[in-house]
Amino acid sequence: MSDAAAHRFPVVTPARLPEPSLVGRALARFGTAHDAPMPMPLAGGAVGVAVVVALLATGNRPGLGLAFTIPLIWAPAVPALLRRRAWGTLVTAALAVALGSVAAIRDAEWVVALSLLAAFGLTAVAAAGARSPLGLALAVPTAPAAVTRGLVWFAGGLVVASHGHRAAMGRWLRTAAITAVILVVFSTLLASADAVFATLLPSLDLSLLPARLAVGVLAGAATLGVASLAVRRPGWSVTRLARPGAYRPAEWFVPVLALGALMVAFLVTQVATAVGGDDYVHATVGLTYAAYARQGFGQLVAVTALTLVVVAWFARRAPRPAGGAAPGRAVRAALAVLCVAALGVVATALVRMSLYVQAYGLTELRLLAATGEAVMGAILLLVLAAGVRWRARWLPLAAVRVAGVAMLLLALANPSALMVRYNTGEQEVPLDIWHLQQLSADAVPAIDTLEEPLRSCLLAHYETAAPGSVWEWNLSRSHARAADDVLAGHDCPLTF
Repeated sequence: MSDAAAHRFPVVTPARLPEPSLVGRALARFGTAHDAPMPMPLAGGAVGVAVVVALLATGNRPGLGLAFTIPLIWAPAVPALLRRRAWGTLVTAALAVALGSVAAIRDAEWVVALSLLAAFGLTAVAAAGARSPLGLALAVPTAPAAVTRGLVWFAGGLVVASHGHRAAMGRWLRTAAITAVILVVFSTLLASADAVFATLLPSLDLSLLPARLAVGVLAGAATLGVASLAVRRPGWSVTRLARPGAYRPAEWFVPVLALGALMVAFLVTQVATAVGGDDYVHATVGLTYAAYARQGFGQLVAVTALTLVVVAWFARRAPRPAGGAAPGRAVRAALAVLCVAALGVVATALVRMSLYVQAYGLTELRLLAATGEAVMGAILLLVLAAGVRWRARWLPLAAVRVAGVAMLLLALANPSALMVRYNTGEQEVPLDIWHLQQLSADAVPAIDTLEEPLRSCLLAHYETAAPGSVWEWNLSRSHARAADDVLAGHDCPLTF
């Protein structure tokens, strides 16, 4: 082409599209994870879970029906996990199922709510296969994206089935319709013949239809999300952040050793005050030892949590020898001093909470605070174990499991009964009748062991109605109904 032609007809070079970012590539892979349509058995299982959960968890008091929610949501995903041999995921899922079963064991609303919240959190972690800190942080935000992906997968499977396998889809629909008709007819006849069997069947109250539709859609969507993640987990669940540059030894050791010395000095002060007792504390700060010990629990909890953050930060920035080998003994010893000192802070906080409870009684908030501090102490022990060989890939997921186990143990310990036994025991605790009367049915068996007239005064406040169906059954409410005089309606004979 001549220069004149090139001037009149310039060559246009197409612009290069920018390369997608790392986040964009990860999201693209996540959205196109399923290259095959959803199998019809899996789709049918998700629909069945939606129907069953809608019938059992709606219109009933929290109990056996609600406890079946978590295992039903997990059921369609289990075959895929078994094929992958994802044993760690199954362990975390089993812990989530155990926490969900608390709804059939305990009656205290706060215990059931926290247990279900922990169960759904562990379900998100297990379904995503999260192991790294980044994966754990993104597990809950991944859940709605997984639900969307599962719904798209479900809809795509239906479209493919309707076009390519119309005969098979027709057979499935015909089978489902025939099964539904048979179950409705025979269940109606059997329920009219036996009142006990009738309690197994859910109510067909049309006023509950909107709520059941909403619950069914949520349960089905959650089931599809869990199944989608079980088949193909997101790449970021095991992605680890790039290791930052290491500090120079002086830059690293100075702040670590300074913090360690500060915490050791604090612990020495605690030992001195414990040995000196009332006289030493009164002469130093003008307080009795009991008043001094009850101060600062919240600050000590904050110190424990911040110590975990500091240890994690400095472990990533630890000076390393050439070749990227594990840090030397001096680095490990410095971090170990921090962890051991933090364990001393944990012990100090728990002692202070114990003294506070001795003076003012045991309550839900104090029990939760002590449990949280104990969980952080257990995580510090895990950190110490990881520091022995400087391998901590297992640590983030282990910490999450420890928190889940702690919540499960707290629920099994029956906090309401613990509060009754402690606050009415031999300790010189002010008796708060109003607080004891506000406790759930979990407290009734413990109240039933008290001496009169306190027993009747407290039992008169509890009225535990019989379950309307088997799906409302709850262990604590069942024990409460079995307690003598629970429904006798005695007036409180005491004045407090």
